Amino acid sequence: MRVAHLSRRLFVKTALAGAAGTLIPRIAIGAGPAGGEAQPAANTSLSSLILSEAFQLVHSKKISPVELTKACISRIEQLNPKLNAFITVTGESALAEAKALEDDAQRGRWRGPLHGVPIALKDNIDTAGVRTTAGSAVFADRVPTEDAEVTRRLKAAGAVFLGKLNMHEFAIGGTTAVTYFGPVKNPWNLDYHPSGSSGGSGAAVSAELCYGALGTDTGGSIRGPAAYCSIVGLKPTYGRVSIRGIIPMCWSLDHCGPMCRTVADCALMLGPLAGYDSLDLSSRDHAVANYMSAIGAKVAAFRIGVPRAVFYDKLDPEIAQAMATALAVFHKLAASVEDVQLPTMMDMGNIGGAEIYAYHEEQFAKTPNLYQPQTRRAIERGKQASAAQYLKARRDVEMLRRNIGASFQKIDAVVTPTYEKPSETIAEVLKRAETDTPTPISLSPRSPFNVMGLPTISIPCGFTSKGLPIGMQISAAPWQEEKVLALAHAYEQATEWHKRRPPL
Repeated sequence: MRVAHLSRRLFVKTALAGAAGTLIPRIAIGAGPAGGEAQPAANTSLSSLILSEAFQLVHSKKISPVELTKACISRIEQLNPKLNAFITVTGESALAEAKALEDDAQRGRWRGPLHGVPIALKDNIDTAGVRTTAGSAVFADRVPTEDAEVTRRLKAAGAVFLGKLNMHEFAIGGTTAVTYFGPVKNPWNLDYHPSGSSGGSGAAVSAELCYGALGTDTGGSIRGPAAYCSIVGLKPTYGRVSIRGIIPMCWSLDHCGPMCRTVADCALMLGPLAGYDSLDLSSRDHAVANYMSAIGAKVAAFRIGVPRAVFYDKLDPEIAQAMATALAVFHKLAASVEDVQLPTMMDMGNIGGAEIYAYHEEQFAKTPNLYQPQTRRAIERGKQASAAQYLKARRDVEMLRRNIGASFQKIDAVVTPTYEKPSETIAEVLKRAETDTPTPISLSPRSPFNVMGLPTISIPCGFTSKGLPIGMQISAAPWQEEKVLALAHAYEQATEWHKRRPPL
């Protein structure tokens, strides 16, 4: 079946309400000549749909889950040899899942807001019976026997799994060039890296190989690839989404969240993911909102803060200009935009290094040569952190998280650049990786929000003169994902950046 060209301003109004809630109501996908609903046409491929559009067409029975899955598999076969975004493609099982979901739909049995929609997972997220490698030779043949909690929740919501996405080895780095399975290429320019560590997720979503993906974020690993691939990436509040069953980088700072092509799609995907997991020590028992209610919510009364110190220091001129232009848009959307100050960040290297070493200690002693050289250096450095240094840093983090809400008493959100500079070529980062040791948690514009545990989204806000994407972050107080989503969606709809697609 062929599908109509779909307006990128259309979005879903409501999501499932509770575990046994009602389905997202149908929305008008387009208008025919007589004002009715549009019929399928030939000018848009199925893979170019956004996630919420794909679901709506499945729910209205205009498209089947099998058709969506076949379209994605075809796109993967066409483009993954260029991009190297997927490590493992589960085409056969994906088609079987899609057929089962199609049968359910025909019988009126709807699992949730992702019913029949193909997505993919970063390869540090466990999938029962499917190889999960964390981008490393160490786990090249590792096949988990249980799903991660986020995998289980997405299955319950009806998602179809296309496979596992390439990543920076064990998430210890920000380029996705250092991986046992070879570098991931940026869809906007194949010579450049897509950021990391969730680079495969960013590239796959941007290149329309899947409708959404999961990434993990310890120092910016969802938001960095979102920025460099011109998509949307959401890091929820620490403890909002379970990290049980995810190969860790640093338990104290690890987050998991959705990566999609629009803000509404991230909201739709967050719904099934969010919620308490009593078996996850990081999980927090906090009420889950209807995140789709934030899409289209009014933001005229919002007060926006701009923390210049740290976040706006040493910006590339083109990124500085893009941020100035973006802030001008917020001046029109919100009640106020004013400079603010966030708490001074401490060095998190002692936490990151110590927890990296703690996880890898036993395996590293047995097979050090299976790790990439840059990863080996990072693990060896992590061993140097003392117990006293680690415990003091952990106490500092807990104190900061307990008090960070005070910084948002007079503002609703803060706006910052996602990156201070554009992407570099893969050749440049591989040359540097020969001698470089990645800092586990560096003081970039991204990592402070992991330390503070704040919900933070990265959305497209421009391009450099070379055509490389630029991203912008919006953050709010803990558990205020709705404010982040509302403001991000308002900006998205006021601009055109999200409509661009890479020249593949």
